[in-house]
Amino acid sequence: MARIAIDVVLLPSDEMTDYAIEVNRELLKTFDNKIILNYENCLPHISLAMGCIDEKDIPDIEEILRDIAKKYSFGELRVVGIYAETIPTGKKVSCFKIEKTKELQLLHEEVMERLAPYLTYDVTTAMLFSPPEVEEATLFWIKNYPEKSSFENFSPHITIGFGEPRPSEGLSETDKVEFPIKFAASKLALCHLGNYCTCRKVLVSTEPGS
Repeated sequence: MARIAIDVVLLPSDEMTDYAIEVNRELLKTFDNKIILNYENCLPHISLAMGCIDEKDIPDIEEILRDIAKKYSFGELRVVGIYAETIPTGKKVSCFKIEKTKELQLLHEEVMERLAPYLTYDVTTAMLFSPPEVEEATLFWIKNYPEKSSFENFSPHITIGFGEPRPSEGLSETDKVEFPIKFAASKLALCHLGNYCTCRKVLVSTEPGS
Protein backbone atom coordinates (compact mmCIF):
# COMPACT_ATOMS: atom_id res chain seq x y z
CA MET A 1 0.00 0.00 0.00
CA ALA A 2 1.27 3.42 -0.96
CA ARG A 3 1.37 6.68 0.93
CA ILE A 4 -0.67 9.43 -0.70
CA ALA A 5 -1.15 13.16 -0.17
CA ILE A 6 -4.68 14.05 0.90
CA ASP A 7 -6.95 16.90 1.89
CA VAL A 8 -10.01 16.59 4.10
CA VAL A 9 -12.41 19.13 2.63
CA LEU A 10 -15.90 20.54 2.59
CA LEU A 11 -17.34 20.37 -0.91
CA PRO A 12 -19.69 23.30 -1.58
CA SER A 13 -23.22 23.13 -2.95
CA ASP A 14 -23.72 22.76 -6.71
CA GLU A 15 -24.62 26.45 -6.95
CA MET A 16 -21.40 27.63 -5.29
CA THR A 17 -19.36 25.08 -7.25
CA ASP A 18 -20.85 26.48 -10.47
CA TYR A 19 -19.93 30.03 -9.41
CA ALA A 20 -16.33 29.06 -8.50
CA ILE A 21 -15.94 27.37 -11.89
CA GLU A 22 -17.40 30.42 -13.64
CA VAL A 23 -14.93 32.81 -11.96
CA ASN A 24 -12.10 30.36 -12.68
CA ARG A 25 -13.04 30.42 -16.39
CA GLU A 26 -12.72 34.21 -16.39
CA LEU A 27 -9.27 34.04 -14.76
CA LEU A 28 -8.15 31.42 -17.29
CA LYS A 29 -8.72 33.92 -20.11
CA THR A 30 -5.76 35.96 -18.80
CA PHE A 31 -3.70 33.86 -16.40
CA ASP A 32 -1.98 30.45 -16.01
CA ASN A 33 -4.04 27.32 -16.60
CA LYS A 34 -2.49 25.31 -13.75
CA ILE A 35 -5.85 25.25 -11.89
CA ILE A 36 -8.83 24.46 -14.13
CA LEU A 37 -11.78 23.86 -11.81
CA ASN A 38 -14.46 21.34 -12.79
CA TYR A 39 -16.86 18.75 -11.37
CA GLU A 40 -14.74 15.70 -12.26
CA ASN A 41 -11.10 15.98 -11.26
CA CYS A 42 -10.42 19.50 -9.96
CA LEU A 43 -13.10 20.24 -7.40
CA PRO A 44 -13.72 23.59 -5.70
CA HIS A 45 -13.31 22.93 -1.97
CA ILE A 46 -12.63 24.29 1.51
CA SER A 47 -9.53 22.62 2.97
CA LEU A 48 -9.76 21.40 6.57
CA ALA A 49 -6.64 19.21 6.96
CA MET A 50 -3.77 18.31 4.60
CA GLY A 51 -1.12 15.67 4.97
CA CYS A 52 -0.04 12.19 3.87
CA ILE A 53 -1.70 8.91 4.79
CA ASP A 54 -1.28 5.18 4.14
CA GLU A 55 -3.93 3.99 1.70
CA LYS A 56 -4.64 1.08 4.03
CA ASP A 57 -5.93 3.58 6.62
CA ILE A 58 -8.66 4.99 4.36
CA PRO A 59 -11.43 2.78 5.86
CA ASP A 60 -10.51 3.93 9.40
CA ILE A 61 -10.41 7.57 8.28
CA GLU A 62 -13.78 7.19 6.54
CA GLU A 63 -15.30 5.94 9.81
CA ILE A 64 -13.87 8.94 11.69
CA LEU A 65 -15.17 11.41 9.09
CA ARG A 66 -18.64 9.85 9.16
CA ASP A 67 -18.68 10.21 12.93
CA ILE A 68 -17.52 13.85 12.75
CA ALA A 69 -20.02 14.72 10.00
CA LYS A 70 -22.95 13.75 12.23
CA LYS A 71 -22.22 16.71 14.51
CA TYR A 72 -22.27 19.46 11.88
CA SER A 73 -24.69 20.81 9.30
CA PHE A 74 -23.05 23.72 7.40
CA GLY A 75 -26.28 24.85 5.81
CA GLU A 76 -25.16 28.48 5.90
CA LEU A 77 -21.56 29.23 5.04
CA ARG A 78 -20.66 32.64 3.66
CA VAL A 79 -18.21 33.98 1.10
CA VAL A 80 -17.24 37.41 2.47
CA GLY A 81 -14.91 38.54 -0.32
CA ILE A 82 -12.25 37.70 -2.89
CA TYR A 83 -8.52 38.07 -2.21
CA ALA A 84 -5.27 37.23 -3.99
CA GLU A 85 -2.13 35.95 -2.31
CA THR A 86 1.41 35.63 -3.65
CA ILE A 87 2.56 32.00 -3.58
CA PRO A 88 6.19 30.79 -3.23
CA THR A 89 6.70 30.87 -7.02
CA GLY A 90 5.96 34.62 -7.02
CA LYS A 91 2.67 34.19 -8.87
CA LYS A 92 -0.70 35.31 -7.50
CA VAL A 93 -3.58 32.96 -6.73
CA SER A 94 -7.11 34.15 -5.98
CA CYS A 95 -9.50 32.75 -3.39
CA PHE A 96 -13.01 33.21 -2.09
CA LYS A 97 -12.60 34.17 1.59
CA ILE A 98 -14.97 32.12 3.77
CA GLU A 99 -16.25 33.53 7.06
CA LYS A 100 -14.51 31.67 9.89
CA THR A 101 -17.41 30.74 12.13
CA LYS A 102 -17.00 29.02 15.48
CA GLU A 103 -18.53 25.84 14.00
CA LEU A 104 -16.12 25.82 11.07
CA GLN A 105 -13.14 26.32 13.39
CA LEU A 106 -14.33 23.48 15.63
CA LEU A 107 -14.75 21.18 12.62
CA HIS A 108 -11.22 21.94 11.43
CA GLU A 109 -9.75 21.31 14.89
CA GLU A 110 -11.64 18.06 15.38
CA VAL A 111 -10.53 16.73 11.99
CA MET A 112 -6.90 17.66 12.73
CA GLU A 113 -6.95 16.13 16.21
CA ARG A 114 -8.68 12.88 15.30
CA LEU A 115 -6.62 12.27 12.16
CA ALA A 116 -3.31 13.17 13.86
CA PRO A 117 -2.36 9.46 14.34
CA TYR A 118 -2.66 8.91 10.57
CA LEU A 119 -1.13 12.10 9.16
CA THR A 120 2.51 12.76 8.27
CA TYR A 121 4.02 15.64 6.32
CA ASP A 122 7.08 14.07 4.64
CA VAL A 123 5.47 14.51 1.25
CA THR A 124 7.05 13.79 -2.16
CA THR A 125 5.65 14.51 -5.62
CA ALA A 126 5.13 10.75 -6.10
CA MET A 127 2.43 10.81 -3.41
CA LEU A 128 0.25 13.22 -5.39
CA PHE A 129 -2.26 12.48 -8.13
CA SER A 130 -0.97 12.84 -11.68
CA PRO A 131 -1.37 13.76 -14.47
CA PRO A 132 -1.09 16.69 -14.64
CA GLU A 133 2.54 16.62 -13.59
CA VAL A 134 3.03 17.83 -10.02
CA GLU A 135 5.29 20.85 -9.59
CA GLU A 136 7.66 20.99 -6.61
CA ALA A 137 6.01 24.20 -5.32
CA THR A 138 2.91 22.14 -4.47
CA LEU A 139 4.74 20.42 -1.61
CA PHE A 140 5.17 23.69 0.27
CA TRP A 141 1.53 23.82 1.45
CA ILE A 142 1.39 20.17 2.51
CA LYS A 143 4.73 20.17 4.38
CA ASN A 144 3.87 23.38 6.20
CA TYR A 145 0.17 22.78 6.83
CA PRO A 146 0.42 22.16 10.61
CA GLU A 147 2.56 25.25 11.20
CA LYS A 148 1.10 27.72 8.70
CA SER A 149 -2.52 26.70 8.08
CA SER A 150 -3.94 24.90 11.11
CA PHE A 151 -5.61 25.79 14.42
CA GLU A 152 -5.09 29.54 15.05
CA ASN A 153 -3.78 29.90 11.46
CA PHE A 154 -6.77 28.15 9.88
CA SER A 155 -8.11 30.42 7.13
CA PRO A 156 -11.08 28.89 5.29
CA HIS A 157 -11.20 29.66 1.57
CA ILE A 158 -12.00 28.28 -1.87
CA THR A 159 -9.11 28.64 -4.33
CA ILE A 160 -10.47 29.94 -7.64
CA GLY A 161 -7.34 30.09 -9.80
CA PHE A 162 -4.18 31.87 -10.79
CA GLY A 163 -4.26 35.64 -11.20
CA GLU A 164 -6.22 38.41 -9.59
CA PRO A 165 -9.78 39.45 -10.53
CA ARG A 166 -9.99 43.00 -11.84
CA PRO A 167 -12.67 44.66 -13.98
CA SER A 168 -10.13 45.31 -16.73
CA GLU A 169 -9.58 41.56 -17.00
CA GLY A 170 -13.17 40.68 -17.70
CA LEU A 171 -14.40 40.17 -14.16
CA SER A 172 -16.52 43.28 -13.88
CA GLU A 173 -19.60 41.16 -13.23
CA THR A 174 -17.77 39.35 -10.44
CA ASP A 175 -16.69 42.63 -8.89
CA LYS A 176 -20.32 43.77 -8.82
CA VAL A 177 -21.35 40.76 -6.75
CA GLU A 178 -22.59 41.74 -3.32
CA PHE A 179 -20.98 39.94 -0.42
CA PRO A 180 -21.65 37.96 1.63
CA ILE A 181 -22.77 35.09 -0.60
CA LYS A 182 -24.53 32.40 1.41
CA PHE A 183 -24.09 28.75 0.45
CA ALA A 184 -24.15 25.28 1.97
CA ALA A 185 -21.61 22.47 2.12
CA SER A 186 -22.79 19.33 0.35
CA LYS A 187 -20.19 16.85 1.60
CA LEU A 188 -17.29 16.26 3.97
CA ALA A 189 -14.75 14.42 1.83
CA LEU A 190 -11.29 12.88 1.77
CA CYS A 191 -9.57 13.76 -1.51
CA HIS A 192 -6.34 12.79 -3.24
CA LEU A 193 -4.33 15.96 -3.85
CA GLY A 194 -2.84 16.93 -7.21
CA ASN A 195 -0.80 19.80 -8.61
CA TYR A 196 -1.15 23.04 -6.62
CA CYS A 197 -3.19 21.16 -3.95
CA THR A 198 -6.15 20.62 -6.23
CA CYS A 199 -8.71 17.97 -5.25
CA ARG A 200 -8.30 15.45 -8.04
CA LYS A 201 -10.18 12.41 -6.72
CA VAL A 202 -12.77 11.91 -3.97
CA LEU A 203 -11.68 8.85 -1.98
CA VAL A 204 -14.56 8.88 0.53
CA SER A 205 -17.33 11.32 1.35
CA THR A 206 -20.23 11.77 3.72
CA GLU A 207 -22.97 14.35 4.07
CA PRO A 208 -22.81 16.80 7.03
CA GLY A 209 -25.47 16.09 9.62
CA SER A 210 -26.07 12.56 8.31
